[in-house]
Amino acid sequence: MRQDFIDPQISELFACHQLDSFDALWELELKAVDQPNTERGGWSSVSYLELDGQGFYLKRQRNHLTRSLQRPLGEPTFAREFRTIEQYRKLGIPALQAAWFGQRRVAGEQRAILVTHALTDWQDLGCWLERWPHVADGERRAILDVCGTLARRLHGAGQMHGCFYPKHIFLRPTAGGFNACLIDLEKTRCLWLGRRDRIKDIEPLMRRTRHVWTPDEQLRLLAAYLDNQDHARVWYDWLQVRMQDKASRP
Repeated sequence: MRQDFIDPQISELFACHQLDSFDALWELELKAVDQPNTERGGWSSVSYLELDGQGFYLKRQRNHLTRSLQRPLGEPTFAREFRTIEQYRKLGIPALQAAWFGQRRVAGEQRAILVTHALTDWQDLGCWLERWPHVADGERRAILDVCGTLARRLHGAGQMHGCFYPKHIFLRPTAGGFNACLIDLEKTRCLWLGRRDRIKDIEPLMRRTRHVWTPDEQLRLLAAYLDNQDHARVWYDWLQVRMQDKASRP
């Protein structure tokens, strides 16, 4: 059994509240933030946990498995998510951060716990899109630039997010603009097909923002993504073709 992971920055905090063990976290009674996921033949739930003013999301699951070529018998989906979070951290891709992880086999069940730091003071891009007409021009430009740069860092590290939607891009205002990071890393994989995968990854964001962002705004994001203004128009046209192709499918 692998050793449990705990973020050194919160180890003392969890110990003070007697939550520094798998059993203690598993038995903790908290209200779920949404309906438990009962797909995959198991059970998975997420609760909000606050300790001395610090927020966390406590995720617990039982027999909620994912299978792959490397793990044909299956493993908890949180195990895969934790590995991906750590991979992003090592690659320098801004993303949510793990606070605690552990897994156990209990009475024939596979159980897993993943605790992540809450993104306090962050908002997802979808929230900004809802009030986009009222966002100042300078903030609009900064958001477009930081989203494009985030995608460039992701793909520059050889990773494809696989679910690059506004609700998975989180933004936090700073004195000089915005910080951006990613959540929901479950579908991450390597960029196998170069430009084709990059376009496939960017397209959902372009499609979900095309009724809010003007073509010039989308071009600005692509210029930040490519770090090249001249190539932005070419990519914009490629993306339009892909979106039209998807829209024409039955």
